[in-house]
Amino acid sequence: MADKTLDTLFHETLKDIYYAERKITGALRKMARAAQNENLKAAFKMHEEETQGQIERLTQVFELIGKRPRGKTCDAIEGIIAEGEDVIDEFKGSPALDAGLLAAAQAVEHYEISRYGTLKAWAQVLGMNEAASLLDQTLQEETATDEKLTSLAETVVNAAATA
Repeated sequence: MADKTLDTLFHETLKDIYYAERKITGALRKMARAAQNENLKAAFKMHEEETQGQIERLTQVFELIGKRPRGKTCDAIEGIIAEGEDVIDEFKGSPALDAGLLAAAQAVEHYEISRYGTLKAWAQVLGMNEAASLLDQTLQEETATDEKLTSLAETVVNAAATA
């Protein structure tokens, strides 16, 4: 049990979100292709590009803790992405497709916000100030993306889904 420390938990959770971000990149590409609303397509494409920068920051955090960047399977993100793929399959061509895609994207964002918030807090407790700063930068991006998606849902996408 001696090796089950907060440092270990931090590293394991870092591997989890690293895996998740890499999977999310492909999912965002699929969602952009499937989306019908041009603003939603653009939001997915923009976040895919942003995710590349987030992966680079995670790589920096791995370097800061002296570990090789590598992921470990994240069952949570696998499930969230599978739900998004189900929406694409089940609602293709439907006015509700974009609302479903947007909801799936927000599930991803909420997962990421949870992970980055936790990792930032642990980095601070562990005295990893540079890592905490990098994680906070990503946390702010994820929060901003979630807010943009909420605005898009409230102003356009949800109303269009009722057509």
